[in-house]
Amino acid sequence: MATPSLTLVVGSKNYSSWSLRPYLALAHTGQPFEEVVIALDRPDTAANIASHSPSGRVPALRHGELTVWDSLSICEYLAETFPQAQLWPQDPAARAVARSVSAEMHSGFGALRQNLGMNIRARKPGVGLTAPGVAEDIARIQALWTECRTRFGAGGPFLFGRFSIADAMFAPVVTRFVTYGVLLDATLAAYRDAVLALPAMEAWTRAALAEPPVARYE
Repeated sequence: MATPSLTLVVGSKNYSSWSLRPYLALAHTGQPFEEVVIALDRPDTAANIASHSPSGRVPALRHGELTVWDSLSICEYLAETFPQAQLWPQDPAARAVARSVSAEMHSGFGALRQNLGMNIRARKPGVGLTAPGVAEDIARIQALWTECRTRFGAGGPFLFGRFSIADAMFAPVVTRFVTYGVLLDATLAAYRDAVLALPAMEAWTRAALAEPPVARYE
């Protein structure tokens, strides 16, 4: 029986933070997959997304006849479908914390999202950092990263040592911290650099830099 094909539908790579997350998780599985990249903020964007995603949003994953949407749901599906990739930590306590921080990233940090939009190619040091709530969001993220690296990070350079869904969930924040010049201590700067050095992150960044700018997000 033929293996069902995998297709990940994503938005413009320079701006679509939600699309980056499952892309990194899927790349980590080592499974071959196709990409459909839908340019954002064009007259046909909504129709193009709707033809792939029942929610009308990106990302969406097609695996054979199945469609899965929402970044965290896609990551969870990949973890269950390809357990050999170990997308969640094996230790139960570490796994529980990894799920908690991933869910917090998924549902929180509204001030950071609103004022520090993902724009991989841009360099805007200091822009947006004084907006209400942004400093608190940044402090909370730094505290989470520090706690995860201190408690669970001994086995490698990522939040829980090995790469996990938690790192995929925070990867767009890593790019935001570079774009807006957020200062990090040595431990967190090393973590930032480890995420940026992932081959899949480097491939995504190259594609993002090659895209035309979208005025609405600039």
